[in-house]
Amino acid sequence: MAITTKKRAPRKSAKKSASKKSRTLAKQAEPKILITGGTGFLGIHLVGQLVESGAKNLRVMATSIPDWIREMGIEGLEGSITNVDDVARAVEDVKEVYHLAGKVSRERDDARQMNDIHVNGTRLLCEAAKAGGVKSIVLASTSGTIAVTENGDVMPDETWPPPVDIISRWPYYASKFYQERVALEHFSGRGLRLVIMNPSLLLGPGDERLSSTKVVLDFMARKINAVPSGGLSFVDARDAARAFIAAMRKGKAGERYLLGSANWTFKKFFGRLERLTKTPAPLLSLPKKITVAGAQFVDSLFRQWNMASPVEPEAVEMAEYFWYLDNSKASNELDFDPRDPAETLQATVAYVRENFLH
Repeated sequence: MAITTKKRAPRKSAKKSASKKSRTLAKQAEPKILITGGTGFLGIHLVGQLVESGAKNLRVMATSIPDWIREMGIEGLEGSITNVDDVARAVEDVKEVYHLAGKVSRERDDARQMNDIHVNGTRLLCEAAKAGGVKSIVLASTSGTIAVTENGDVMPDETWPPPVDIISRWPYYASKFYQERVALEHFSGRGLRLVIMNPSLLLGPGDERLSSTKVVLDFMARKINAVPSGGLSFVDARDAARAFIAAMRKGKAGERYLLGSANWTFKKFFGRLERLTKTPAPLLSLPKKITVAGAQFVDSLFRQWNMASPVEPEAVEMAEYFWYLDNSKASNELDFDPRDPAETLQATVAYVRENFLH
């Protein structure tokens, strides 16, 4: 009598199945990289460069998640940096955080919101990150918390004493100053690394919200009628993003890094824009007191008439100061090597012209 036996599945197949399951679990357990505010001007360049470098398991937290985030295979998390539950979800299984979430505004009416986002939001994030096992945070601040003076004869570096008497006049810079202090206080200790990045004015392509490049749009639209007496520093957002990634790898705990590629007077800045755009630069140059007082007077009149003011007194006052900086530390420790400022201006002008001027 013939005896038949039931065929067994090959052992090799079982091994393959176990191996696949093991890889899936390992992938799920692999620590994530969180980018708060990853859909902003700096964020889109940072996220793009992380993807290009081969970074995996990225999570972007923002108040709304655009389609391109998911199309790139990135986890999108809608939420607010000021909501405890949203922040707790954001830091789950996260090892590294790029904290870019913020609000840029020169309006005093936005002071409370900026303080809530920058100060309270950062405190919540640091506390949740510390409790959740996050090891490193790279914080996006601004050069304006340290590198601003009343004259252009000095070039502040990271050792420069914070000019609290100056920056306290403007809610945005005041809130960023206290954001840094809160982060240092709430994310410190053994095994924890906080690195503060202080980029100057961000220019280049991709500023969909005109958070930084509005000055270029205003120039091209001939809304700037006089040349301020101060000076500015600016840096390409693409170069700043690269510096942030370098800071995550080798930035020193508790240290700050100033990022800038050019220190120019507004006269020189407008002159370069004039050559690029063929838009005449303003010729009028007034003393600081007259310029600021005039802007405040015009603004107050329009507000009384319940009309949009053609001037921004805060911006006018800021432009009378010098925002110069020394980027030697970032150059030496992060290999920061920004591109030619002319290339940045050209890319900014092309982007503004294509997207905002028709």
